[in-house]
Formats: sequence, structure tokens, C-alpha cells
Amino acid sequence: MELTEVRQQIQQTDQELLQLLAKRRKLALAVAEAKISQNKPIRDQQREEELLLRLIESGKTMELDAHYVTRLFHVIIEDSVLQQQAKLQGELRGMQGPSVKVAYLGGQGSYSYWATQKYFTRRAEQIIDIGCDSFNEIIKAVETGHADYAVLPIENTSSGSINEVYDLLQHTRLSIVGELTHPIDHCVLGLPGAALNQIRQICAHPQVIAQCSQFLLGLTNIKVEYCDSSSDAFQRVQQKQDPTIVAIGGEAGGKIYGLEVLARDLANQKDNVSRFIVVARKAISVAKAIPAKTTFIMFTGQQPGALVDALTVLKRHGISMAKLESRPIPGNPWEEMFYVDVLANAGDYAMTRALEELNRITKFIKVLGCYPSEDIQPTEVPA
Repeated sequence: MELTEVRQQIQQTDQELLQLLAKRRKLALAVAEAKISQNKPIRDQQREEELLLRLIESGKTMELDAHYVTRLFHVIIEDSVLQQQAKLQGELRGMQGPSVKVAYLGGQGSYSYWATQKYFTRRAEQIIDIGCDSFNEIIKAVETGHADYAVLPIENTSSGSINEVYDLLQHTRLSIVGELTHPIDHCVLGLPGAALNQIRQICAHPQVIAQCSQFLLGLTNIKVEYCDSSSDAFQRVQQKQDPTIVAIGGEAGGKIYGLEVLARDLANQKDNVSRFIVVARKAISVAKAIPAKTTFIMFTGQQPGALVDALTVLKRHGISMAKLESRPIPGNPWEEMFYVDVLANAGDYAMTRALEELNRITKFIKVLGCYPSEDIQPTEVPA
């Protein structure tokens, strides 16, 4: 066959694949409705393993290797689980409105912009973007009712926790109602025709600079200009129209501003992922069929063994801790507040009892939110 004819058949096949994926997603939502009526958990990893093994065996007869089939269906299964969770949680919360107003850092093309799109696409027909220049502005947008939700980066696998966000959570009345992780792929982006060996200035957000520090150490005579967000960096390069000035950010975001990639894979760690939280004015209840996380802060005091005693409470009630973060308390030198993420539903009996006990032995405790966990770990398949 001629190349043109082959490409036409590929396009037709791709379209058929999209139609089948859309059909499968609708069937997954039908499964969610059945699980809701029967009060069954959203995820059944034993069934997922059986499904993957059956697909691998079937793929072999079609000359499709196991690794290819497994990677493909891990993505499909993850989408199915997230769609079902959103379906169940949406019904529980009565979120039937056609649109949501969401505040996030930067403008179109920033990493927070893409995270916002990723999270709310399956939850609303329309997303009204409210770009902000600072984390404080984001929080105020929701507190004042200008936005329904806010999306905030909380930690990164390369640069660690984002302390400014943790400190804001301590003083706001907003509640965490969701989370998501988003891969962060840093690139050098410049004007068309710009060359990497000619750059003299780099525009980027401070967190991006921290995540790409090893790459930047290899450069000489380069000025770094700190920006409010990656989209802010893109705008500055676009406006200055100087080929020696570049930005560091995501390729998709740079394209919005007409920038081209000069270098890729800049992060200190190969798997560079950011975790974002979603906050709102009202706390939510998480359906028991959905894996949940609860985040709280506590002040244990300075007496010896106080933190150990608090963590022992969680162990005694069978509650797994996902994260422990300490932050200084303003006005109290050398004293710290602890932020704790646990893999538990705040409405469960064990978690309720644990919080009651922690309230008795700590000087201060505050639940920041209970929310569905979107950390969908792939089901492992036996070799």
C-alpha cells in the first residue's frame, strides 16, 4: 500500500480506538452506579489483577507484548477508578452545577493551570479560571467567595514541601476537599530561533529554580529572574522579544506563548512530580467506598516524648501515616506545629476515636480536611 493509504487507515483506527475508550468510560460509570446501590468499594485490586492477566494472555495471541498491554491498561484502569470516585463523591456532595470558579497560581500555561484542568475536567462542564499572583491571593479568592475552589501545590519530589502553603493552611478556615499529583517536566523555552549557548537570562518561579538547580550550576554568566509563576515567565520572554532571554517551564505552557523548546529534562530528579491540594469554604464527607486521606495539624508541646505519644495513638488505632511535616510557630521560638496526613476517613470509628484521644494529649489540634485520595497505585501483575 502507498504511505498515504496506510496513514489514512491509521487515522481511522485511532478514531475507532477513541470511540471504544469513550464507550468503556461510560460503562465504568454504569459500574459506579451499581456499586453505589450495592454499597461496594470502588476499587477491587484482585479483580484488576485477574483482568490484566487475562488481557496479557489475549494480547499474546495478537503479538502484543505483556509490558505494552500492562502499561496501556494501567492508564485505562486509573481513569476508570478516578471517574467512578468522582461520580460517587459528586452524588454525595450534590455537585450538579454546570460550572466552577477555581483560583490557582499564574495564568494559562502554568503548572497549576494544568493541574486545575486535570482535576476539574471530570467534575464540571465548565471551569472558570481565576489566575492569581500569589498563594495568599488564591486563599483570599476562596475565603471571600470570589472563587469556589483553589488549587495549591503542596509538595514536590525534587524540592520538597512548599512551606508558604503549609503556613497559610494553619491560619485559614478553608478545608482541603481534594488532591491530585501531576508530573512536572521542565524545559528551557525561548523565542523561535533562539539558541541555548546564547542565553544570558533565565526567567522562572523560585520552586522551578530549586527543582532545576543542578542544571543551572552548569551554566555561567547567566542572570536568574524570579517570577510569580511559569506563565509569568513565559509572558516576560514573549514581551521582551530578546533571544538571549528564556524561561523554564512546561512545553505545553510555553507553546501558548509561542515559545520553542531549547532543552528538556532539567529537573534534579527524573521522576519530578508535584502534589496539589484542592481547598473550599466547606468541608466534605467522603463516601466510605472511596479511599480517603485526612490532614490535621497539632501542637504537642515541648515535653519529652510528646510527639512519640501522639504518633503512638495513630498506631494503636491502626491508622497509617502518609506524611509528617513540621513548621515553626510564629511568636513561639523553637516550638513547632506538626502537619499530619493519614490514610483514613475522618468519619471512620477508628479515626474519630484517635482524634478524640489526640485532643486530650495535645495542646492544639485542627482537622484541615478529609478528602478522596487520588493516589492510584497500579495493580502489580505476577511475572
